[in-house]
Amino acid sequence: RWGTLVLIALLDRPYRFGALRREIGGVSEKMLAQTLRTLERDGLVHRDARPVIPPRVDYSLTGLGREAAEQVRGLARWTERRMAAVERSREAYDAARS
Repeated sequence: RWGTLVLIALLDRPYRFGALRREIGGVSEKMLAQTLRTLERDGLVHRDARPVIPPRVDYSLTGLGREAAEQVRGLARWTERRMAAVERSREAYDAARS
C-alpha cells in the first residue's frame, strides 16, 4: 500500500523525507523508511544524500520507477472512476449471500 502511494507522489517531483511523509499522510516514520529502502533496493527510487549540515536527502524516481508509477497511477485513476460500480457489485453479492 505505502509503496504505491510513494510512487504516485514521486511522479510529481522529488521529495525530502518529511515532506513526502506529509504528502502521503498516515504513514509512520518507520514504515516510510522501510518502504523507501525497499523501493530503492528494487531500483524504483533514487536516494540522493548530500553531505551538508544538516544532512539533506532527496528521493526521486528512477526511469524504472517512473514507468511503474505511471502504471500504478493509471490503476488508481481507474479505481476512483469505477469505485461506485465496485460498491454496487459488493452490495449485490452481500445481498445474495444473506
